[in-house]
Amino acid sequence: MSHFDLPGKREEIKKLEDQTMEDGFWTDQKKAQNVIRKTNSLKDIVSSYESLKEQFDSLEEMAEVLKTEDDEELMDMADEEAQSAVKAMDEFEIKVLLSGEYDGSNAILEIHPGAGGTESHDWANMLYRMYTRYCEKKGFKVSVLQYQPGEEAGIKSVTFLVEGDKAYGYLKGEKGVHRLVRISPFDAGARRHTSFASLEVMPQFNDEIEIEIKPEDLLIETKRASGAGGQHINKTDSAIRMVHKPTGIVATCQSGRSQIQNREEALNILKSRLLQLEIENQQKKIAELKGETLANEWGSQIRSYVLHPYSLIKDVRTGYETSQVQSVLDGDLDGFIWAYLKSQIQ
Repeated sequence: MSHFDLPGKREEIKKLEDQTMEDGFWTDQKKAQNVIRKTNSLKDIVSSYESLKEQFDSLEEMAEVLKTEDDEELMDMADEEAQSAVKAMDEFEIKVLLSGEYDGSNAILEIHPGAGGTESHDWANMLYRMYTRYCEKKGFKVSVLQYQPGEEAGIKSVTFLVEGDKAYGYLKGEKGVHRLVRISPFDAGARRHTSFASLEVMPQFNDEIEIEIKPEDLLIETKRASGAGGQHINKTDSAIRMVHKPTGIVATCQSGRSQIQNREEALNILKSRLLQLEIENQQKKIAELKGETLANEWGSQIRSYVLHPYSLIKDVRTGYETSQVQSVLDGDLDGFIWAYLKSQIQ
């Protein structure tokens, strides 16, 4: 794990702890909590590394003894310790891979169906259900920010906030196009259909991040909120649609009870989109310097969900696959998410 910098992490912990000793540290509660969260996250990684090192040192000592002694009890102990170390190593890898600059952030997800009308709208709704189920399993809180239902079934689009420890870190690899192959429940001829839907994932903007937007660069529209996105969706003329003219990026919010609330939330969504754009640009620059081609370009297909003529879900980036289709659609995504995170180890 060449990119794991233990001395650097210890130095960062010291700097963060020094901040907590400064006068007025607790004046800004939100900033103070973010510093404490970062400190604890780094301490957890360092502690896990030290514990893992102790396990491997112990295994090395047992291996040396077993070279000269035929000790069955020690062999059993070493086998048990090795299994424990392998599991701890897997967990440690995930912690390291979720220690990026924005990985600890909440996440904003947005789902859009592809062409295909009712069929793709229904597929978008299935994905929405899958991700909300996954979030429930992880103990994450989900809040709908914008919801547009399809005319006959499913959804035209949905934007939702996922709040929880390392939500963005876990979900960032889910960004891309998801493909479904099935017998359509909307086709009287029971023919097989292929549908597409895209998922956007971005870290939630927070006050620690500096993103400046000029007022003259914004186009702001008011419209009526709509849809069955839950009891928190407002039905008044207070929904806000915000367009960032230089990039063409659009942000919409309808969950608030007033135009002021929706305007503030839409601006935060817009800043989150601009932050994600900056992250992607940085990734492309790094890849260019390394002479690499990014496997997950914006908008590329990442996963196929085949329900007919056989049952198989396969990630085209990692090769990870499973025939447990219903389990995955019910939110069991850990296998795919872990496979993607591990594939990022350089």
